[in-house]
Amino acid sequence: MIESQKMEETDNKTQNNKKKKSKGKIILTVVICILLLLIVGWYVLVVSLYNENLNVRLESYEPLMFHVEDFEGLERTEYDFPSDKGQMLAGYMYSAGDEQKGIIVLAHGFGAGHNSYMDVINYLAQSGYYVFAYDVTGNDASEGDGTNGAPQGVIDLDYAISFVEESGNFPDLPIGLIGHSWGAYSVSNVLTFHPEVKAVIECCGFNRSSDMFESGGISQAGSLIYTMTPFVRIYEMFKFGKYATNTALDGFDATDAHIMCVHSEDDDVILIGYGYDKYYEKYKDDPRFTFVHFDNKGHNSIFNDINDTYIDEMNAQFDEWLETLDYDYSAKENIEKFKKDKADWINNNLDRERWCNRLDIDLMDSFVAFFDEYVVRVDYQ
Repeated sequence: MIESQKMEETDNKTQNNKKKKSKGKIILTVVICILLLLIVGWYVLVVSLYNENLNVRLESYEPLMFHVEDFEGLERTEYDFPSDKGQMLAGYMYSAGDEQKGIIVLAHGFGAGHNSYMDVINYLAQSGYYVFAYDVTGNDASEGDGTNGAPQGVIDLDYAISFVEESGNFPDLPIGLIGHSWGAYSVSNVLTFHPEVKAVIECCGFNRSSDMFESGGISQAGSLIYTMTPFVRIYEMFKFGKYATNTALDGFDATDAHIMCVHSEDDDVILIGYGYDKYYEKYKDDPRFTFVHFDNKGHNSIFNDINDTYIDEMNAQFDEWLETLDYDYSAKENIEKFKKDKADWINNNLDRERWCNRLDIDLMDSFVAFFDEYVVRVDYQ
């Protein structure tokens, strides 16, 4: 009788332990499922934010666009060439004069196509270079519903350089690269795929593709942005493969090209720590590298003369004009009217001579000297 009771108690304990283990497994499974749902949900949200910000169609604002006619002696020939998915990109070969000593390929920043850099293009062309510029996928005259994401800049540049080298449309001259912001990341990264490039000038660039999302999002999301970055990297890796996992530092290590790095301490779009500081820490004693550090040139004005006041003058005049309007330009029903009135005002008041001549000449001269030294002379020594 006692033994039977003990056996029954033992069975009850065993059954209770099994129930506890079973309940524990259920709870653990539920917790894991919830965590997976949260992770998947966060991933979907991050990808959505990424595409809303970085995979959009971008067009230059027509009233402020540069025109070839703005620059005396500048000539342009237009080309179309395919990129990775067969989308056709708009390419432009610029020149001035009859003798060119090399070809500089320009990669533009995020915001629109190459047009915003035509003053830089003109200066390099007037200094004796062909300049091949193009609009990245989803920008201005190039095909694409959106820009796809940061690595697309590297992909399109890869195809642009190959087009210049292999199409038979251009003379066999040494090649250099120049890029700003997104374009600076691209000209640095692409060296892994084109180590034959002689020299690169990168201005306000970043090291890895996810940096554009992270640096640009800090001001809006604060420290929360750092929880998004790993998911951005996963998304870009699946979407772009080797172009996403490759970095600017990888590109620098893959080539013997000479590199000039330019950045301003007060850049609030691409923070200096995402590119320049990393490069300086690794290469400050490497004779291949030249570092140009500014304190107060910002991001979009890196090429401009810091003493030029034309934009401030234009903004002041524009504010005065706003006060003369007899309607609420911020009201929804007046949006289209205001767009037209604003464009008309700019077209009637913009001093194109001053607008097209705001470059920092000392900086531009240093660019030309750099290309003269490492694109032309190294090739023919």
